[in-house]
Amino acid sequence: MAKSNNTPDNAKQPDKLIVKTNSHENPYVSPDMLQKLMQPRKLSAYFIVLIDSGTITYNLDLKDITLTDGDVLFAMPNQVFTPPQKADKLKYFKLLFDENTLALLPQPFPFLVNPLHTQTIAFDDTARQRVRKAFEILDQILHADEQTDTEIVLAYLNALLVELNSAYFKNAEPTNILNANLSKFIEFKLVVETHLTEQPSINAIAEKLALTTNSLYRIVKEYSGVSPKDFFTKRLMMEAQRKLHYSNLSVKELAYEMGFNDPDYFSRLFKKSTGKSVSEVLASRQDLSGE
Repeated sequence: MAKSNNTPDNAKQPDKLIVKTNSHENPYVSPDMLQKLMQPRKLSAYFIVLIDSGTITYNLDLKDITLTDGDVLFAMPNQVFTPPQKADKLKYFKLLFDENTLALLPQPFPFLVNPLHTQTIAFDDTARQRVRKAFEILDQILHADEQTDTEIVLAYLNALLVELNSAYFKNAEPTNILNANLSKFIEFKLVVETHLTEQPSINAIAEKLALTTNSLYRIVKEYSGVSPKDFFTKRLMMEAQRKLHYSNLSVKELAYEMGFNDPDYFSRLFKKSTGKSVSEVLASRQDLSGE
């Protein structure tokens, strides 16, 4: 039975599925595991948390995100995630699942690639109760003494993701969430993620998506506010920042790992994009680790 490094060893799950939950009713019980989980890490699975009551602040990709009653935060594989310190009187449900589990579901969920650039979701009262119930049921069946059939787990996971997907797009422009432009933007983001360090040209990406470069520019600009080239560069530099926070690469090693042949050019681009030099980020990380 496979296990996620981001989840407690005592959580039960069906064979061949990586789906994990914990909550205020079924918390992490091992102090050693809890201490490990409090460290910044690169996520290897999708992470979703519902705050049932209380307030807490997470740090995701170096940004603080505050959640309160009824809010949902979702995070994606490869994002750098720093869990918060325990909050008093907090009630919550947390869920992790991997790409292989997602592939077993009967439909895609566009919100998981975050096309609207917001990783929190709010609900009206009725939807909130349904979402809470779905979290609660998943938490119960994944911590049951007897193993639950895979089909049942997938059914409740699918129902939950349908609710989240609908709520994510609810306040967006009045358009079909699976329209052609959004679908192409999602494809573009997936190409960027898959071929990030290969640094393909924008022309090559447009050809892969069966688009002209002008059409790709218009679509990416519509959903991200920037050009395809700027989007790719921003994503590349975010990945570089992530690696600086969970690995011990030198500037030269980082440049080569990110697909650059010229470390000096990488350093200039990093500073232009982030406002800080790689050396400054490394120094600040070392200062924090020495505290």
